[in-house]
Amino acid sequence: MRILDPYGYGLSTSQEAAAAYIRGVGDILKLRAGALSHIAESIAHDPTFALGHAALALLGHEMCAPVDVDARLRQAEQLAGRTSERERSHVHAIGAHVRGDSRPLIDHVAAYPRDALLLSSAVPTIAFAGATEVPEESWAIVERCIPAYGDDWWFTGLLAFVRQEQHRYDEALALSCRSLAQEPGAGHSAHARAHAHYETGDHEAGLAWMDAWVTGDGAEIDSLSHFSWHAALHELSIGDIDAVRRRYEAQLQPGNALGCRALVDTGSLLFRWALTPDAGEVPAMAEVVRVTGRATLERPATPFLAMHVAVARLALDDAPALRELSAWATRHRHPTFREVVAPLADALGAMASGRFGPAADALGALSPQIRRLGGSDAQREIIEEARIAALLRAGRWDEARVLLDLRLDRRRSPRDEAWRAQLLDSALTPAAHG
Repeated sequence: MRILDPYGYGLSTSQEAAAAYIRGVGDILKLRAGALSHIAESIAHDPTFALGHAALALLGHEMCAPVDVDARLRQAEQLAGRTSERERSHVHAIGAHVRGDSRPLIDHVAAYPRDALLLSSAVPTIAFAGATEVPEESWAIVERCIPAYGDDWWFTGLLAFVRQEQHRYDEALALSCRSLAQEPGAGHSAHARAHAHYETGDHEAGLAWMDAWVTGDGAEIDSLSHFSWHAALHELSIGDIDAVRRRYEAQLQPGNALGCRALVDTGSLLFRWALTPDAGEVPAMAEVVRVTGRATLERPATPFLAMHVAVARLALDDAPALRELSAWATRHRHPTFREVVAPLADALGAMASGRFGPAADALGALSPQIRRLGGSDAQREIIEEARIAALLRAGRWDEARVLLDLRLDRRRSPRDEAWRAQLLDSALTPAAHG
């Protein structure tokens, strides 16, 4: 009897292996803990299961899971010949994506839109870095898949995330709530709702909902640190530094086996926290760098991770490491590393060396390209904050004020209001002008 996955595609393996694989993919789609162990279980049941090997390689590449990515890919590719055309395309797409060519992944999703694992990996979300250069490209991928999914809870959550990126916040909130009504633990849907609350400055309601969800329906989520980051971002925006500190101590300390999340979530929070007026004593970035590991710091797998490596290095005023990152990115085969990561590392390196004016100018020139790094608006705005900090340290008050005013036009933020007031005080202080 032919074995099918929940979206109707065949699986060339045993019933036991298929059941474990389906559980693992379901964990990924819900952002639930257990994906790695369930997919590993699938190849324990059937060592010839190509999709199981390929999925492990994808998790190792994208999520810093403890996987020998090259070995899993070799196995998947050697075994794919005994599978269906769809499965061969699936394995080829993952292999090419991991090696830096995402075109086969995009083509695969166009041919097999209900291959949910690969659709998820093609779109930048909380789970994956994505396969596209700019958000409009990923939006188009999702839009083309709408007829294939109907009212599916997972896809509805993915579409909600797209809608908030398009600044269609009311639609995003409605879609995420509809998905959560069907599947209360749907991580992607909760993530889209978190962004809708943040981007509209709905900090108090967003924080209350998030705290209730992560201790209730979302308690089994694997990426809880990212939801904690969202909650901390609300607290930071409100200006409740004591709450940020409590959340860091309880949920975001880098030693809590967070993997890459220590860099992406904890590292970015510490950087933004340190820039906040009256921030007090901010925990050091050194522990984040230590637990991230040398491989990711020296050879980040994606431009998105490279952005966070650069920010962490800036927080430590590590100009030599930023020069090394720039030199490596300049030689990279992927154009985003050469054209965005390398100049970003140069700009932040100038800032780490105390050359704040040139750093601000370089970050301003690079601003239109930052979206190519992947991630969300809320994550990428850390570069905007670095630019504001550089302008302030260069004494260029008017330019910094313009950027802060633009931010306040986008959303309510008592933190940014305090930052702006501090700026005006500095501008009016004679000592500030040397």
